[in-house]
Amino acid sequence: MHRLILFRHAKTEARPAGREDIDRVLVERGRNEAALMGQVLAQAGFEPDLVLVSSAARARETWEYAKNAFPHAVVETREGLYNATPEEVEAELGDADHSAGVVMVVGHNPSLQELAINLLIDGGAPPSDVEKVSAGFPTATAAVFAIDSMGRAALEGLFHARDYRSQEGEG
Repeated sequence: MHRLILFRHAKTEARPAGREDIDRVLVERGRNEAALMGQVLAQAGFEPDLVLVSSAARARETWEYAKNAFPHAVVETREGLYNATPEEVEAELGDADHSAGVVMVVGHNPSLQELAINLLIDGGAPPSDVEKVSAGFPTATAAVFAIDSMGRAALEGLFHARDYRSQEGEG
């Protein structure tokens, strides 16, 4: 893997009475932002070869709306990404197809943000990059990392859906 994309699921409904957290689905804004972020990432040249998606409904639905931007991606739903620690997300990545050059994880916070921060610190990233990721990782955010031959990560981009909403619907 030479690139990693950590993509937090899009905006969801509040947990309805009588339903489990894993069954929460996206609200309209979330569906729109998931599709938008797929387009943003694809236009930036960040197309995954392999996508690991949490088994939670909101993560699967996020991928459903983003996937049109990535027609060649291979997708695997992973139960281990739901309620995962950063270390468990890393373990899922370790179990991924090693021939995939670009891997995307569609998952949850706090694990994705914590993993992103850990990767930056371990990779010797500038404090400004660590601060940028630490400042917030709201729904429909994607952090893109270049992974060097030693496995160190460098931040290539941090994409927040809120920064692109005004472009939504534009040609």
